[in-house]
Amino acid sequence: KDIDIHSLCEHHMLPFTGTVHIGYIPNGKIIGLSKLARIAEVYARRLQVQERLTSQIADAVVEAVDPLGVAVVIECSHFCMVMRGVQKIGAK
Repeated sequence: KDIDIHSLCEHHMLPFTGTVHIGYIPNGKIIGLSKLARIAEVYARRLQVQERLTSQIADAVVEAVDPLGVAVVIECSHFCMVMRGVQKIGAK
């Protein structure tokens, strides 16, 4: 919960920052908390869109531990929403 992430929007080349929450139901194997943060960081370093980032993190957890279920929630502030266009500062 509350893993900080920073990435660049592939459409606007502007940053988006926020937190990711990862949860899964173990199926015999478990993964350390630092590994979950590392998975989120690896995918966030690429040019991204938030929707793809969410599914890539979930897929990586499934591949690593084959859980019964996995959930990923990402809450970000997009600078393309804050600086350009609608300029909604509190939008997430």
